[in-house]
Amino acid sequence: MPPVKPMLAKPVNAIPPGHLYEPKWDGFRSIIFRDGDDVEIGSRNERPMTRYFPEVVEAVKANFPDRAVIDGEIVIIDRAANRLDFEALQQRIHPAASRVNLLAGETPASFIAFDLLALGDRDLTGEPLAARRAALEEALAKASPPVHVTPLTSDDALAGQWFDQFEGAGLDGLIAKPKELTYQPDKRVMFKIKHERTADCVLAGYRVHKSGPDAIGSLLLGLFDETRPDAGLVSVGVVGAFPMARRRELFTELQPLITTFDDHPWAWARQEEGHRTPRKSETSRWNAGKDLSFVPLRPERVVEVRYDYMEGPRFRHTTQFVRWRPDRTPESCTYAQLERPVTFNIDQVLSG
Repeated sequence: MPPVKPMLAKPVNAIPPGHLYEPKWDGFRSIIFRDGDDVEIGSRNERPMTRYFPEVVEAVKANFPDRAVIDGEIVIIDRAANRLDFEALQQRIHPAASRVNLLAGETPASFIAFDLLALGDRDLTGEPLAARRAALEEALAKASPPVHVTPLTSDDALAGQWFDQFEGAGLDGLIAKPKELTYQPDKRVMFKIKHERTADCVLAGYRVHKSGPDAIGSLLLGLFDETRPDAGLVSVGVVGAFPMARRRELFTELQPLITTFDDHPWAWARQEEGHRTPRKSETSRWNAGKDLSFVPLRPERVVEVRYDYMEGPRFRHTTQFVRWRPDRTPESCTYAQLERPVTFNIDQVLSG
């Protein structure tokens, strides 16, 4: 019965030998429960997502066994680009049912199944992964899009090839699972291998930490687009993981760089008179009450950050601080430095 916490993975730097390997899909982790006409889609944080994906509910009814619990990932495929589109997926978390139904037709989601927890009255969580995988393939043998079973291999060399190629289709790396692994909810007993790169970015501002006004919460990063000189400094993401002592040191260190929005390249965040809050603050899609306004800094400092990959013009995830780069000028921080994955067709991934 829902909810069930999903089994998790811990990061490692290299592909561990002797495991079963799957692509790491970039979507919403979901455990789907079906009992006849009753379907529930649970998220990683155990919150129901059923209302946001009515087309997935119908696909489950058409393709799942009558009673089953299946772990997987909800994704959206951009057919024009032949790759995953996480930004379109984010748009689906919307309070208005009319908007959800519209997007379900315009950008329908798919479900990638990778583990079978229960089938009928049979609890499979105590059985080894190899047995669960065989049961999953049998249970979904006649399934058709938008329901898919993720590719799987025990070949280390092929897994390495997937790691290099599948990023070009918008995937996020690899998952390695011990062959005898039982399903262990909320435990990091799998392994994830992700791409890791560095980039030099312009420091453009900061947000204060939730603990108080004298500590840095995150640093705002920008890059120049060499193909569009008129675009100015493009907002590309944040770096935010610091020890608390370092957050306070950074706050003091960055005070001399504070400027006004009138003199800042991101004029869209122009502040109200007497306040450092934009008139039209951004809001978080995941937390409508979260204030994403920021303190503008003169874009003079360059910071090297570690990242995994890009989602359009922005870093897909929060980056990690590496070091300051006093030897670099802000103008030299362009998209040209970024490694661009070779394009790869998503259908080739789905076909295994």
